[in-house]
Amino acid sequence: MFRYLLNKIAYALLTLLGVVTVIFFLFNVLPGDPAQMMLGQNEDSEQIAIVKAKYGFDKPIATQYAYYLNDLSPISFHSTNNQDYTYLEKGKYTASQLFQIGNTNTVLKFPYLRESFTKQGKKVSQVIGETLPNTFVLAVSAIAIAIILGVCLGIVSALFKDRWLDKFIQIFSTLGMSVPSFFSAILFAWFFGYVLHDYTNLEMTGSLYELDDFGERVQIKWKNLILPAIVLGIRPLAVVIQLMRNSLLEVFNQDYIRTARAKGLSEFQIIKRHAVKNALNPVVTAISGWFASMLAGAVFVEYIFGWNGLGKEIVNALNTLDLPVIMGSVLVIALLFIVINIFVDVIYGWLDPKVKLK
Repeated sequence: MFRYLLNKIAYALLTLLGVVTVIFFLFNVLPGDPAQMMLGQNEDSEQIAIVKAKYGFDKPIATQYAYYLNDLSPISFHSTNNQDYTYLEKGKYTASQLFQIGNTNTVLKFPYLRESFTKQGKKVSQVIGETLPNTFVLAVSAIAIAIILGVCLGIVSALFKDRWLDKFIQIFSTLGMSVPSFFSAILFAWFFGYVLHDYTNLEMTGSLYELDDFGERVQIKWKNLILPAIVLGIRPLAVVIQLMRNSLLEVFNQDYIRTARAKGLSEFQIIKRHAVKNALNPVVTAISGWFASMLAGAVFVEYIFGWNGLGKEIVNALNTLDLPVIMGSVLVIALLFIVINIFVDVIYGWLDPKVKLK
């Protein structure tokens, strides 16, 4: 297991390097001057030159790429000259010095995702730290809905194969996979938040934390989670239903299930003790991908419902060309993809002892 995790970590680092390279060169070929975006309407040639020198924008693109890797790396190299971009500023980096060779300090630090162009020098890590928990709560709620309802409906569909209940569930799951999330979000917000507002008491828009009616303190509004969580969970719910049904029907044809029935076990005991656990393998694999995708795919849902999460922040950053926020968010999402996939591989091996982690 330890060797397997080391191999996974090595592949993860290579994957992250590829992601960093792609997003850096992709966003740095976009038109526009980052220094002018940071200064807004108050720029002049002297101020622009100062900002470019401070953030390394006056250097060749290859040098800027090396600076970006140095900022992201936990072990990085910094100049002792306070005029250089790589100078170890205390407010910029949280670091511990390892050793010094000549004019270069080698330090151990937290990855530095730089500062937002539009939030008055606010660190990207702080922006992500404020919004990612909201997206995580939304994604966990949506995937919980998908798992609980999907597994139950998948079992029911398999038990009533080719009967009217099975056909109804299949139609529902097909519609769930076909309807785009942004359309579902608009439809649910309008119908349940506006048309049926007097009955549901739900709002069309709202986030997890909001000011009270007097504007004095922030309070949690759990009801604002209901509609976006349902909308975000519809598509994975449909996938779980299909996978659970097909996997369970396949398991029902196995010899050990026939043996259990021959021993006189009830259908409920067979499903609980033998069938469900083995049928969950493809479901777990699919759920891992969906959960990671939700962290990125919640963009439209969060924006439509006004949910203050990472997805909404990415949309705002795209509208204002806040490149550090976009790049940092994409990098964090890629890291979460990798961590979740490694975790699910371990879970998959636990569910099925025949699976060998090599």
